[in-house]
Amino acid sequence: MFSSTKALIFAAGRGERMRPLTDSTPKPLLMLGGKSLIVWQIEALARADFRDIIINTAWLGDKIEAAIGNGARWNVAIEYSREGCNAKDALETRGGIVKALDMLGQSPFITVSSDVYTDYDYAKLRAPLAAIASGTVDAHFVLADNPIFNQAGDFAICNGFATRIATPDSPKQNFAGMCCWHPQLFADLPVTCERLFPWADTFVTQQRVSAEYFSGCWENIGTVAHLAHLEAQYRAFDTATAIPQPRGALK
Repeated sequence: MFSSTKALIFAAGRGERMRPLTDSTPKPLLMLGGKSLIVWQIEALARADFRDIIINTAWLGDKIEAAIGNGARWNVAIEYSREGCNAKDALETRGGIVKALDMLGQSPFITVSSDVYTDYDYAKLRAPLAAIASGTVDAHFVLADNPIFNQAGDFAICNGFATRIATPDSPKQNFAGMCCWHPQLFADLPVTCERLFPWADTFVTQQRVSAEYFSGCWENIGTVAHLAHLEAQYRAFDTATAIPQPRGALK
């Protein structure tokens, strides 16, 4: 193992809106720019020196393990939190964290989604992780520009904290699925199929969740058409320079 900070990549879902592609290929292994979606995330975490990674699996999880392995090729250590073999076994986001909690350990950790494509620098999370470890806050959210499917947004930022209350100077922005958490938040929860929200709103209301706005490239790949559109845009750029590509262009 490399460090006390671990990252959990959510990869258990069925990817219903990506059918028929996901009938035989798990969504995290769908390709964009010559790499699978989950590999973009693994590489980004490795560049930021977060090298202890857990991947939760359910639907076609054996194919993810066969393709990704133990992470040695990226100089990371990868473990798997196996929730089952079928789509119905997936525990959603909160349930996935609770299931993997023993693997995540006692230190603040990161969660990211395997179907998000971004050029966010995960090294920026070191300061929020330190704040969580010190007890200043319990969690940290990264927010991004509102996509077409969520124009209303999710959270605003007020004095550095996430809030559901928007103002003219602080409109709601999209929850980007990139977070830091203290494991104690999940310690007494049962392993059930539950999402993070609205459960986590309790900590937001208590001003225990810091937040930041990220203006760069962020895409939550949800449909076959969306993936095809991004692939076409990707091919229009020089993919031999910055990593990942295209930077800030997939809008």
